[in-house]
Amino acid sequence: MTPYLKKSALFPAQIFGAPHPDLNLVIVIPAYREDELLASLQSLADCDPPEGAVEIIVVLNDSKEDTKKTKKENQAIYQQACEWGLNHSNALRKFHILYHTNLPAKHAGVGLARKIGLDEAVYRLVQVKNQKGILSCYDADSSCDKNYLVELENHFLRQPKLQACSIYFEHPIKGNAFEENIYEAIIAYELHLRYYIHAQRFTGFPYAFQTIGSSMATRADAYQQQGGMNRKKAGEDFYFLHKFIPLGQFDELRTTRVIPSPRISERVPFGTGRAIGTLVQTEEALTTYAPQSFVDLKGLFEKVADLFKIKPAALEALITDLSEAVQAFLVSIKFSEKLIEIQGNTTNLKSFEQRFFRWFNAFMVMKYLHFCRDNFYKNQPVADAARWLLKEYHNQPVTKRHQSKNLLKRYRELDKKMP
Repeated sequence: MTPYLKKSALFPAQIFGAPHPDLNLVIVIPAYREDELLASLQSLADCDPPEGAVEIIVVLNDSKEDTKKTKKENQAIYQQACEWGLNHSNALRKFHILYHTNLPAKHAGVGLARKIGLDEAVYRLVQVKNQKGILSCYDADSSCDKNYLVELENHFLRQPKLQACSIYFEHPIKGNAFEENIYEAIIAYELHLRYYIHAQRFTGFPYAFQTIGSSMATRADAYQQQGGMNRKKAGEDFYFLHKFIPLGQFDELRTTRVIPSPRISERVPFGTGRAIGTLVQTEEALTTYAPQSFVDLKGLFEKVADLFKIKPAALEALITDLSEAVQAFLVSIKFSEKLIEIQGNTTNLKSFEQRFFRWFNAFMVMKYLHFCRDNFYKNQPVADAARWLLKEYHNQPVTKRHQSKNLLKRYRELDKKMP
């Protein structure tokens, strides 16, 4: 037992039987009424074997308020998955299926299921005294490239100080598994996801990374140091990874690929499945944050160094030079008061910039963008915004003939080639 497990684990260790002494990687999969689970597990079974042992932990779950039908479905899936896991496990790759039924309705959901599984993964790694072992989050309707396990292991081996990473992903955008309107919707939605991160980088924001629940990993010791996974019903991945990103030992794994499903889902209040459902139902074009919002924010971030020792009179002049939207937002968050506090707690420019961006973090960026959307710049069609950014930030020639699918492919290539 570690201090984290004693204080924060919700359950005692649930998996009986000692782990392989070379256990180094544990994959955690939350599942709820998941008819694609066995296909997801098969994608991991088909992976090339890494050097160390691997365990895959599935956390089937439902709440006290779920219907008898839902619980019956989960029980059937549990029995199928247990049998499948026994038939596909070996000494170096084991599948464990947990089922938590009647969880408190207030907390039941993807965040709690991930936490249960990740905490159990820590128990397993602690048993073999591998506190630097890798915890990876995956989804019950995802698949992956065959080198997924190997590249995950190698990525952390090559960087001993690395605490966490996001993993490159691509939704399927063609095929026979879904209707054409589903593929059209996921193309637009993934383009939005990539545009959003690239637009943040355009502003100079230092913490611009994808935060996708099926595509993230961390070390066991870092996971515990940051208080483990939260119990949010949606957005748990965003909140979880932004504990690690500002600390500096975070990057992106781009030598493999997770393939999340583009299917419609109402399992969470927001996210990919919910967005696809809305797009298909309304048949409306997806919109995203207006480029001008990012242009204005870039103007502020370019002046961060000037804010280090700026005096009140000079600060007023500096703010006056910013856009009307940024000025209004800074007033709404009492920027001047916060700046004085940051200045008073830093002695050099580097520490000032670190403290500034830990305050003006990804949550604040989102708050700013919503403020601009509601008060200054309406959302724009995602393809229009993506074209603008390719030209202005990446110097790539584009025209209106470049539609969403082609634009998405360009952004994917940019992401795969990033240093």
